[in-house]
Amino acid sequence: MLSYQHIYHAGNLADVQKHAILAVAIDYLTRKDKPLSYLETHAGRGLYHLDAVEAVRTGEAKAGIGRVEGADWFEATHPLMRVLAALRADHGGAAYPGSPLVAAYLLRPGDMMHLAELHPQEHAALEQAVAGFSARVYQRDGFEMAQSLLPPEPRRGMMLIDPSYEVKSDYDRIPAVIAQLHRKWNVGVIALWYPILADARHKPMLAALERQGLPKVLRHEVRFAPAREGHRMVGSGMFVINAPFGLADEATRLSGLFAQL
Repeated sequence: MLSYQHIYHAGNLADVQKHAILAVAIDYLTRKDKPLSYLETHAGRGLYHLDAVEAVRTGEAKAGIGRVEGADWFEATHPLMRVLAALRADHGGAAYPGSPLVAAYLLRPGDMMHLAELHPQEHAALEQAVAGFSARVYQRDGFEMAQSLLPPEPRRGMMLIDPSYEVKSDYDRIPAVIAQLHRKWNVGVIALWYPILADARHKPMLAALERQGLPKVLRHEVRFAPAREGHRMVGSGMFVINAPFGLADEATRLSGLFAQL
């Protein structure tokens, strides 16, 4: 349960989709003067270096963010590219943000972050990565953290749910958890990332979510070739409740780009 470390996969094509959607959503939310809260249930270490042995070994970053930057998928003004530019200025050209730092570089003074990470080493690294930002870091179950904080203060905001799905029961657990979270925080943007595996095990989870009749839902999925022989992930998905204005346009743009791979 605590074995997953994202450094092997940081910057892959799934991250490209997830972080582009996340960055555009937060960029829209910060256009209003009112402060907001950002919550993340499975935060990871927050900061990755793509020249690390683990990242180089899998080659996923080279086939992911390396490839799409080379193909100019994103203009310099895109919020994800603004994050990357600021992060690399601070941490070097091989740095890549986990979703906590995508959020941290886009949020403003007065906004608040709540980040949960159970893995002891990842939690310690996360605390260092977000030092200097307005963030509280919790070493506890992320769903328990979210339940205890909702509705957050400030009340406006967004939550990202991004488990590793190493525990197969996550697929069964998530629809009920999201229903509870939405009841407590019906104005919040709640975004769920999920892998698309060759056996399509995400489909019952998505069907259960869609039966709930949640408001302003954006479901976005992209497909790509397995990162290596035997790798089971063939795509990536985002399910967003109370999707901000303009997010569907970004999803459509990304779909066209992924279709060219």
